[in-house]
Amino acid sequence: MFQKWGNAPYDRHRGFNTPAQVIDHIRKIGPHSCFYSTAYYEEPWQRKMVEKGWRGADLVFDLDGDHLDHVDPFNFPEMIEIIQDQAWLLWSEFLNPEFGFKEEGLHVTFSGHRGFHLHYRSPDVLGLDSSSRRELVNYIRGEGIDVGALKGNSGGGWRTRIDEGVEIILNKLDTANQDDTEGNAMTRELIAIIKERGKSPDAKVKTCGRDRMKKLAEKVQHQERRRRILGGNLKGLKQHEHLFLELVKGDRSLVIGRAGETDESVTIDVKRQIRWPGSLHGKCGLQVTDIPLERLDPSGPNPFDPLSEAVPHYDDKVTNLEVIVDRCVIRIGDEPIELSMGDEIKGNANIESFLTLKGWGKVSNT
Repeated sequence: MFQKWGNAPYDRHRGFNTPAQVIDHIRKIGPHSCFYSTAYYEEPWQRKMVEKGWRGADLVFDLDGDHLDHVDPFNFPEMIEIIQDQAWLLWSEFLNPEFGFKEEGLHVTFSGHRGFHLHYRSPDVLGLDSSSRRELVNYIRGEGIDVGALKGNSGGGWRTRIDEGVEIILNKLDTANQDDTEGNAMTRELIAIIKERGKSPDAKVKTCGRDRMKKLAEKVQHQERRRRILGGNLKGLKQHEHLFLELVKGDRSLVIGRAGETDESVTIDVKRQIRWPGSLHGKCGLQVTDIPLERLDPSGPNPFDPLSEAVPHYDDKVTNLEVIVDRCVIRIGDEPIELSMGDEIKGNANIESFLTLKGWGKVSNT
């Protein structure tokens, strides 16, 4: 599938017999972006989906940095670092140890823009339907996890994550207990967690005001009560017990931050179109790039750096550019650049493509 420029309809249902035919077609239409289907068909060129003969589909996890709470999408290098860490945690804490996925069935790509794609292609998962794929997503996201039942019990998986999550929430409540700017910001963050968590049908606390959250933050400062909480006994919190449990269940650093923000619509879709490795992303000009699994690990000996390794070489032309957003941080190559509204810079073709395609800059007439 090929996305054209502007509002033109997508060029879909194409079939090619050779790579040369693909290249010729791309040269002919000059698309904005290129995609391929994660599904396998007997006759993919058929115009009607029912006639294609679906045979299975990759299990795909799509992680985008701007989906994470408290990530600044205008600080592009930082966002990429955070989502790469999340992608690695998704593999190293869930897909491999808990689901038993093997490296030989995995295909990893930098998406060319905001994150990473993890494709799993083992024959035993290709035939999974959408409901089975949703069960995997729900488990990763911690949906339906009974914090009270698991807290303090032995075992790995979510039991360990919940124990860690209790400590995370206690630390956040410590910050919220401070009577300063940082404390007020953390209080708002915790209230937002409850607001989001309240959308779940099994949530026992739907909303929470500032005074109630501050009261909980004060209660957990009691050292004996805190010791009992860490040991799995929440009874000392009394009427605040459910609020504390919902914070643990809903905290993004536990459910999403530990598991990775996977776009579930991609994972459960058995006929998904996804960006073509080797193609350029039409929203920033970076290249969709295959990477070995070990290079996904940001703490590994040779971590992948998309902002230097997924940068195509266009030409050596330098262009005057004007920044048109309040602020942004970019990095194409080695050094990050922080820019503000009205700044004028000289940029090479990569910086020009990045800023203009993202809508953060424009070519200057000066």
